Amino acid sequence: MAPSPVNAGVRFFSPQVRKVAPWLILAFMILTATGIYFIDASWPYRYRNVVPLLNKLFASQIKMDHYHRTYFPNPGFVATGLTLRRNSAPDVPPIGSASNLVVQGRWSDLLLFRHRVRLVEVEGLHIVLPANGSRAQREDFPPGSSADFSGPPTIVEQLNIHGATLDIMRTDGNRYTFPIRQLIIRNLRQGHAVGYTLDMQNAKPVGHIQADGNFGPLITNNLGNTPVSGAFTFSAVNLADIHGISGALTAGGRFHGTLASIEADSTSRVPNFSVGKGKPTYIEGTVHSTINGLNANIVLHLIELRMGATTARVQGNIIGSPKVTNLDIAVTEGHAEDLLRPFLHDEVPVTGIVWLHSHAYLAPAEDGRKFLQRLRMEGSFDMPAERFTNGPTEQKLSAFSQRALDLKTTKDKANVVSSLKGPAKILNGIVSTENLTFRIPGASVDLTGTFNLRGGDVHMLGDLHMESDISHVTTGFKSMLLKPLSPFFRKDHAGAVVPIAITGSPQHYKVSQNILHHQ
Repeated sequence: MAPSPVNAGVRFFSPQVRKVAPWLILAFMILTATGIYFIDASWPYRYRNVVPLLNKLFASQIKMDHYHRTYFPNPGFVATGLTLRRNSAPDVPPIGSASNLVVQGRWSDLLLFRHRVRLVEVEGLHIVLPANGSRAQREDFPPGSSADFSGPPTIVEQLNIHGATLDIMRTDGNRYTFPIRQLIIRNLRQGHAVGYTLDMQNAKPVGHIQADGNFGPLITNNLGNTPVSGAFTFSAVNLADIHGISGALTAGGRFHGTLASIEADSTSRVPNFSVGKGKPTYIEGTVHSTINGLNANIVLHLIELRMGATTARVQGNIIGSPKVTNLDIAVTEGHAEDLLRPFLHDEVPVTGIVWLHSHAYLAPAEDGRKFLQRLRMEGSFDMPAERFTNGPTEQKLSAFSQRALDLKTTKDKANVVSSLKGPAKILNGIVSTENLTFRIPGASVDLTGTFNLRGGDVHMLGDLHMESDISHVTTGFKSMLLKPLSPFFRKDHAGAVVPIAITGSPQHYKVSQNILHHQ
């Protein structure tokens, strides 16, 4: 009779061992079977265990078209055709879907009954958030629903989301689309802070966002107190997506604080900034701000913008829904050409040192309105030593100045240096002013009129106050004809007061007498 497999396997051991070996082997087989039974009975990747985990992970109700377990090299499961809903109302569309989901654990965690998931990978995730104020938003995200996003009770060591898309619906039926190349969340667990790494595209203006940092733990009863910190870069930003301006922005910085009060410091540069058809201008600057992550309101504590030799200091805020911008702008010993260059296609009309204080209001970007249509500014400026860049205009002013001083000769005289001072407003791309004081040696002018930032056209009328009499506003035969009229244009024995006009367009500006007050 042939020996049994058990007896054959133990015949090489001592008689004592051979006596107990069959019982040891049998006990091992029973324990193994029992362990397999208990592992299978408490297998965390069963469908009935997986669904609650996913519901907590995505703060949604999950349905899957297909699901199967995996055992090697890691225990887990694979699911395809996922649908995410925030509520069960059949007429409210789902908020998202995903093409593929892979969840992996470790055998060591499984055998030691540790509640831990090594890796969750999601591909093709598409989230659609309903428009602000819509019925779908009210039903999907009612007050207090932030508690749903506190994370799963089981720790997820790493959540990887690849090739995702976030759509935020707008009230007009359009949407803002944010392609997310990759989002990595580390150590995701209810009541704990998480680390994150983000690589995505912004919707508008289009640009590349990269960020990493820490978030949480989520404070569900006071979401605004949730801690947040990190660093970011915002590159290849197409400013042409903001109607009326253009340029390529690059920015980067760090932030920290709470979700309702994020302190951020950043630097930025735009090598080719322009407004409308203005000349591309290099601009760089620093920003210190406080951001409310709950409503996206921004308090701008200090912006320092550098354009050429000019530094502008700005304070203000961007608040409301839709967003309205209010800024206070100050320039000390700046250069007029630096400030005007981004607005003008042709050569700037004046150069010189400038002091500027103004308030700017930028209306919401609605109805396709361009930047200059949304911009409203009001303030004052002072240019103590200004030059016109247009040669004929400068020569005309020089001639005025020499005659106003009652000079006997005009040869070899240098171009005149003038000053410009007064209030100004900008509305719909038109700079308007009243009581603008314009001074040249021997005379001063009080002007009222407009300057068009789009085309550079100027139309200003005023009174020329001269130290000499009216006959000096012109030469030759005209001067002789005006001589008898001198007493009528003299005021308080201080010289003539003559109506004057500054008109024209780039390369064709002119300064002329306006004795008959032609408008």
